[in-house]
Amino acid sequence: QVQLVESGGGLVQAGGSLRLSCAASGRTFSSYAMGWFRQAPGKEREFVAAISWSGGSTYYADSVKGRFTISRDNAKNTVYLQMDSLKPEDTAVYYCAASPLARPNQSREEYDYWGQGTQVTVSS
Repeated sequence: QVQLVESGGGLVQAGGSLRLSCAASGRTFSSYAMGWFRQAPGKEREFVAAISWSGGSTYYADSVKGRFTISRDNAKNTVYLQMDSLKPEDTAVYYCAASPLARPNQSREEYDYWGQGTQVTVSS
């Protein structure tokens, strides 16, 4: 069992930056690939970024490539999402998730554990 708690969301102006954190409980955190997803009002939850269990492989949605960076610290049981050059369309609730697969992947069905989400609002 893995429990996930996100933090770091907030209100920021367009062009600004935020860093989200996701703290995981459980001794097996390092064996899970981790992902970030987001859900805007009235829209489906969509993939943002993912990272392999070792941190050696990452994968990004085209909409955030070059602006967002996912990383992890297995010693701290934490995964991060650095978000730069934020746009109003990045406004959403951001969720972290854990997948038992070793490789990063974008399919929601591959993730077994989810956090409660953190709100990110980007004003124009």
